[in-house]
Amino acid sequence: MAAEKGSAFLLKVGNGGSPASFTTVAGLRTTQLSINGEAVVITSKDSGGWRELLTGGGVRSVSVSGAGVFTGSAAENRVKANALAGTIDDYRLSFESGETMTGRFLVTRLDYAGDFNGERSYTLSLESSGPVVSA
Repeated sequence: MAAEKGSAFLLKVGNGGSPASFTTVAGLRTTQLSINGEAVVITSKDSGGWRELLTGGGVRSVSVSGAGVFTGSAAENRVKANALAGTIDDYRLSFESGETMTGRFLVTRLDYAGDFNGERSYTLSLESSGPVVSA
């Protein structure tokens, strides 16, 4: 896998349409993705003393977090509205290679901060609801 620029790792939010059209959440300076999975242990006496896991078993999830400077873009305002309403919406992560990950996510945290004479910044966290598809 070739090295990729972090600036090309983008979080996008859907427009609510079907099919969804995605807009980049402006002002993101950092973005992080975690793919999580629970294991289902199926070890038995026949396992020869080694733990065995069930392929495809357990619960999988994707967590996304980001931080940036608030610009008041329509995409940022949609994320804020989703957070306030507890709405699950379509989101897409895109990478420099052209790969994308798309799924439905809930905004689980949205924090704003700012200093006198400084920009207003925010951090956000999203948790997947349902399958996340990589393309």
